[in-house]
Amino acid sequence: MDLWLKELGPSTELCKWFSQELAKWKEFQVRYRKELRDETRALTLLKQKSKKHTVALMYGARDEKHNGALPLKRILEDRKQ
Repeated sequence: MDLWLKELGPSTELCKWFSQELAKWKEFQVRYRKELRDETRALTLLKQKSKKHTVALMYGARDEKHNGALPLKRILEDRKQ
C-alpha cells in the first residue's frame, strides 16, 4: 500500500450510528455520501489513481455487502463516466 486516504472512510460517529444494523443501510449510504462531499480533493486524487492503477478499497466491517467501501466504489465509478 502506498497511499492511504483515511479522510475518505466513514466517520467514527457514522460507523457507531450504523452499528451494522441492516435497517439503517440506506440511510448510512446517504449520510456517508454527505460526508464525502467535503472531501473533493481526496476523491479527485483517488479517481486519478484509479485510472492508472488498481485501487483496493479496504473496510473493517465483517459484512461484504454492507460496508463503507461499497458507496465509495459507486462514487468512483460514477466519476469515471
